[in-house]
Amino acid sequence: MRKYAVPSIMLIVFETVAVVLWQTKDNLFYLFNFSYIGISISLGTFLFIRKYQYARRIVQLLVGLYMMIYLGLIRCENMQIEGFWYYLFTGVFEAATIHYAVAKIFGPLIFGRGWCGYACWTAMVLDFLPYKVPQHPRKKLGWIRYITFSASLVFVGALFLASAGNIEKIMFWAFVIGNLLYYAVGIMLAYAFKDNRAFCKYICPITVFLKPMSYFSLFRIKCDKDKCISCGKCRKICPMNVDVTDNSRKRENGTECILCMECVKHCPKDAL
Repeated sequence: MRKYAVPSIMLIVFETVAVVLWQTKDNLFYLFNFSYIGISISLGTFLFIRKYQYARRIVQLLVGLYMMIYLGLIRCENMQIEGFWYYLFTGVFEAATIHYAVAKIFGPLIFGRGWCGYACWTAMVLDFLPYKVPQHPRKKLGWIRYITFSASLVFVGALFLASAGNIEKIMFWAFVIGNLLYYAVGIMLAYAFKDNRAFCKYICPITVFLKPMSYFSLFRIKCDKDKCISCGKCRKICPMNVDVTDNSRKRENGTECILCMECVKHCPKDAL
């Protein structure tokens, strides 16, 4: 039963968050929200352990569509980074601020960049494109993410400084238009660089939060050096160009690992 420890731990973590927020915020929505996400992620990890081929894709669809369609379009909550800045500026610990605290700021201390691999609605679409394995070496374009990060902050800050009217409606349309732009840019980059995850590597502003915290992640891919035959399959198959054969936290692109487990599935010696 030890092999089912990870899905059990993930479920416990999310259920704990669900109950704590339900009680402290006196809002039953948080119990449903985080329970649903926790169950979805735990189901995916369980299916992976059972060697089901599309385990991660199931989680991506369950969580990604829920957050984009239900939370974003139906409940009209901007779950992008602009929504985080909006609620932060208004001093309200609700919606996007809670989401970011759990999934993208403190959560990565436990599960690293797992958000990118299992819950992101942008990557959910990009992962269906044909370039699942990068065709070329990683480019030195990561600095662009800091521009998009700053642009999102400036955009929301400008709305408050200008005392814009009907700001909640503006934030909703910012969510809709922002997602369309993300998909358009992500798809174009995927085909231009022959890499589905080019958007995640170079453009996505969320990684500014995720990368430093995931350095200390509890869940990490590790290599059994006694089993490893240095065949290089894990590095070749990794969508984020991570050197998982290096167990140090300073390994190449270490904070880019999205826990997709492709390296684990393709290791011929079960060394990962």
